[in-house]
Amino acid sequence: MPRFHTIDDLDVAGKRVLLRADLNVPVRDGKVTDATRIERLAPTIEALIARGAKTVVMSHFGRPKGVDPAQSLRPLVGPLSRAIGGKTVHFADDCVGPAAKKVVDALKPGEVALLENLRFHPEEERNDPGFARQLAPLGDLSVADAFSA
Repeated sequence: MPRFHTIDDLDVAGKRVLLRADLNVPVRDGKVTDATRIERLAPTIEALIARGAKTVVMSHFGRPKGVDPAQSLRPLVGPLSRAIGGKTVHFADDCVGPAAKKVVDALKPGEVALLENLRFHPEEERNDPGFARQLAPLGDLSVADAFSA
């Protein structure tokens, strides 16, 4: 049986780690109504923080047809921050391009950024290689913690 690698196998210190998460949580009136998935992700983020990673969290949310403010990940910043002990979570208004690059480039070791909803780009659901090539430069390593997705 093949052995799965874990974050314990990685040297993450000072590196940008793209963390694929499942943050498809219920939101009503701009407020998270059940933070269970966020809370379950927290130990992974905390382990990366403790080891000096620059953690870049990315997730899809809902099934928007293009950019839809009602399906933004911005309302998750506060609950995510609380789940990781009140550490600041920086937010990028897009998951690719200049907005994402600016936020990711500013991260220091032990800091966390949340990228905007991957599904604001239709290429995400098509598993488009070009979209993957836009995301890839934002990280040095990739960690999957979105097994339900």
